[in-house]
Amino acid sequence: MSARVFIVEDEPELASVVADYARASGYLPTVFGNGGDALATLRTDIPDMLVLDLMLPGMDGLALCKAVRAFSQVPIIMVTARVEEIDRLLGLDSGADDYLCKPFSPRELMARIKVILRRAQPPGAPPCPCLVDEAAQRISIMGRALELTPSEYHILAGMARRRGQVFSRAQLLDLACQDSLDVTDRAVDSHIKNLRRKIAVLLPDTEAISSVYGLGYRFDL
Repeated sequence: MSARVFIVEDEPELASVVADYARASGYLPTVFGNGGDALATLRTDIPDMLVLDLMLPGMDGLALCKAVRAFSQVPIIMVTARVEEIDRLLGLDSGADDYLCKPFSPRELMARIKVILRRAQPPGAPPCPCLVDEAAQRISIMGRALELTPSEYHILAGMARRRGQVFSRAQLLDLACQDSLDVTDRAVDSHIKNLRRKIAVLLPDTEAISSVYGLGYRFDL
C-alpha cells in the first residue's frame, strides 16, 4: 500500500509542486490549505506522513502539531520560512520529527520523507495483506475484494490506515457516519461483527479485528 502524505500548505503553487513530487515518488498526497481543515480530517483519518507549514491562516502549524500529538504519533515534517524559527520550534518541543527551511528542494523533502517512513517501519515487518482502494471505495484481502456496505468500508479503511492502533467506539462511529447519519454505538458493534465474519471467509485462521477490553477495537492484519 502506497504511503499517504498529508500536505498542509497555504501557498497553492508550492503545495502543488510538493504534491507532484510526492506522486512521482510513489506516495498518495492530499493537500490542505489551512490548519483547521487538516485537523478535522486528521481526527478520523491519519496518514503515514504529515508535511506541515508553520505559517498557516487560522490555526498555525505549531498549534496544529501540538493538537495532533494529543492523539497521534504520525511522523511530522515542519516547514518554516525563517531559519531562526527552527531554534524556537526546537525550544518549544512542538513534537515534529524533522524541520525544513524554505526555500527547500522538493527532492530533499522526498528524501527526508523516505528516511522517516523507513524508520517508522520496523525491519522485516510483514506487509499488510489488506489493500484499500480509495478511488473505487473497495478493500481487498490477499487480492480478493470484500463485499462491504458504505459504513463497513469507512470503518475498515480507517482501521487499516492505522493498523495496531486501538479505536474507541466513538472514533469508529465518526468513521461510519461519513455516509450515514443514523449509526449508533450498537450499530458499530454490529459492523465489527460483520467485518470479522467477511474477513474470516478469506483468512479463516486469523483474528483480524481484536477487542481491547474497556477501550475498543484494533485491526491487527
